[in-house]
Amino acid sequence: MDTILGPLYIAVSWIIVQFHSFYSLIFDKNSGAAWGLSIVSLVVLIRICLIPLFVKQIKSTRNMQALQPKMKAIQERYKNDKQRQSEEMMKLYKETGTNPLSSCLPILAQSPFFISLYQVLSHIAQNKTVGVIDQPLLESAQKAHIFGAPLAAKFMDSAEKIQSLGASVVDVRVVTIIMIVLMSASQFYTQRQLMTKNVDLTVKTPFMQQQKMLMYVFPIMFAVFGINFPVGVLVYWLTTNVWTMGQQMFVIRRNPTPGSKAFAERQERLRAAGKIVEDPAVVEAKQAAEEARHNRQQPKRQTKSQRQTGGAAPADGAQNRTRAGSASGGTGAGQGAAKKQSLEKKDAQEDKEKGGASGSRTTKSGQRKGPQRPKHPSKK
Repeated sequence: MDTILGPLYIAVSWIIVQFHSFYSLIFDKNSGAAWGLSIVSLVVLIRICLIPLFVKQIKSTRNMQALQPKMKAIQERYKNDKQRQSEEMMKLYKETGTNPLSSCLPILAQSPFFISLYQVLSHIAQNKTVGVIDQPLLESAQKAHIFGAPLAAKFMDSAEKIQSLGASVVDVRVVTIIMIVLMSASQFYTQRQLMTKNVDLTVKTPFMQQQKMLMYVFPIMFAVFGINFPVGVLVYWLTTNVWTMGQQMFVIRRNPTPGSKAFAERQERLRAAGKIVEDPAVVEAKQAAEEARHNRQQPKRQTKSQRQTGGAAPADGAQNRTRAGSASGGTGAGQGAAKKQSLEKKDAQEDKEKGGASGSRTTKSGQRKGPQRPKHPSKK
């Protein structure tokens, strides 16, 4: 590893030494501020150089999101033929100019510098010169502490090794735990921001599930591997996470993915600033819909008795109609009873005329009063 990455060790150590020379004009050359800011400046320099790759990463991520429905269709169509499925996928990538590896380019490009910095700090912890860091610079770096923790110390180092660097176990472990938590939290927030604000929510694809899984996997990975990183490497990785978070916030605000929540918020800001002029018919339709929503009457609140009976009390008009109906019903019933009485009187009069002295009927029972007619002999 040292043979392959030897030139990078020299490059990384040279950059750190140059920044250290500059910060030594402001701070003590043996202080953690001079060496810590040198590492932070190394991160900033690397990330500035990686901006073009970051732009490619954004374009590739958006293209992958747009291609997910087509990719899913190819997988369903050729699910029993893996070779044909791969050929169709490569054809789709070629036609659209999409590179699946572009989304990983910034991380892949940073990896050699990350490994080189790790090895440089490891050499410092082992009291070995590396790159352009000679013995005087080595002694100065070993004296540098950040909040009481040496740059070359690790969470898992023994008490003897930490004491040889002029620090205590408690200081080293407290500082490393805080840095690991901040590093994992910044990674989680960055990924969550991407999922909640800069993803087209109208398209449900497997890509979204993968991103959601990475949102939880990456912070766990940082937490697990962070206990084996020197404090200087934790400074490096925390700085690059904060840079990524800020860079992504800027991109999401200024150039969000179409169809995402951030895109809708940006459109509203542009409309408020008068930079977007919509079709008058569309504006009128939106205003009409908003007015209709405001003018819509809410149903009256029902009492407990009304809810138990299954509805509200009838309105005044309905009550009046009910009363009128009952009144007309009562009048009709009275007329029917009078008519019935007149008919009964008429029948009684006819019976009297026929000689049936007792042929009248009562209104209640309908039976004849007085002696009954003799029954026919056949009915005895």
